[in-house]
Amino acid sequence: MYTIQSRVLFVLLVNVILNMTLTLLIQAQANQATKVTPQPALTVKTTQIGTVLWPVTITANGGLYPWQEAVIASETSGLRIAEILVDVGYMVKKGQILARLAKETVEATLAQRRAELAQAQAGLAQARSDAARAKRARGALSEQQVEQYNIAQDRAAAAVEAAKAALLNEQIRLEKTTVVAVDDGIVASRSAMLGSVVQMGTELFRLVRQSRIEWRAEVTAQQLAHIQLRQVASVELPSGQILTGKVRLLAPTLDPKTRMGLVYVDLPVDSPAKAGMFARGIITSNSTKATVLPTSAVIVRDGFSYVFIVNDNHTVRQIKVVTGRLQKDLVEIISDVDPDADIVLAGGAFLENGDKVSLMQ
Repeated sequence: MYTIQSRVLFVLLVNVILNMTLTLLIQAQANQATKVTPQPALTVKTTQIGTVLWPVTITANGGLYPWQEAVIASETSGLRIAEILVDVGYMVKKGQILARLAKETVEATLAQRRAELAQAQAGLAQARSDAARAKRARGALSEQQVEQYNIAQDRAAAAVEAAKAALLNEQIRLEKTTVVAVDDGIVASRSAMLGSVVQMGTELFRLVRQSRIEWRAEVTAQQLAHIQLRQVASVELPSGQILTGKVRLLAPTLDPKTRMGLVYVDLPVDSPAKAGMFARGIITSNSTKATVLPTSAVIVRDGFSYVFIVNDNHTVRQIKVVTGRLQKDLVEIISDVDPDADIVLAGGAFLENGDKVSLMQ
């Protein structure tokens, strides 16, 4: 009897002791766990906000056009095109012959005008002689007759001047049978057809004056206010080649439909730019102060930009920032950031808000 009860009491006592021992061990482990110092999530290097002078860059699109075009037209009419000496793409100089018109009929008319002038001069000589005789015989002739001789002399002189003018007109017409370039440039189009009979004002050729091509960039009114003459522009051609030009002219008005203004940029004469191309470019304006950080310090999450600031206890705090211009390895920070804050330089993609870090010495 007593043996069974003693055994039961002994088992109960052992269970109590084991439970108490287990509880003490669990508490000791918990206390030890709470005393463990958290390990840093990452060893980082820090940087601070900086200020630099950055040029204001304006990105724009636009077409390439001739600086100016020159229309070479026929200055006479009724003549056949006898010879064409240039074609599209030819480089020409001012005064260079582009085409010739048939001049046989002009030469024949010119000979006729010379004969008419000689005849008029002979008539003038006869009229002067008659007027001189009438003057000497004034007593034998009436005043009316003398006056008639003088009028005949004036009429003959006028006929001579008219014949001279007609001759000069035919000489000019003969000169105009040679079609020449009015300026240096490149032939952009040719309308002249061999054998066709042209009329006065008919376009024969069109030149790109001095072979100059310009980029006409379309910008907003706000962008136009920042652009000045002679500022530098970098223009990227469809081939990928970059050309450097200068702002020549600013449009005085905006397009009433698009509300865009034109900026005229001169391009190098010997460049591969061709009229009709479409190009993208950057116009460099005046420099302004910019608050910047290295691009490695800014991370993008869910479409927003963030930086990590290291607190005094070596934990990091994530803050949202607004970025602006980008240049090489620097990015502009538009939002307010404490200039004295230590910002994680790299590795922010592996951090979370509140993580503990160690600083690289």
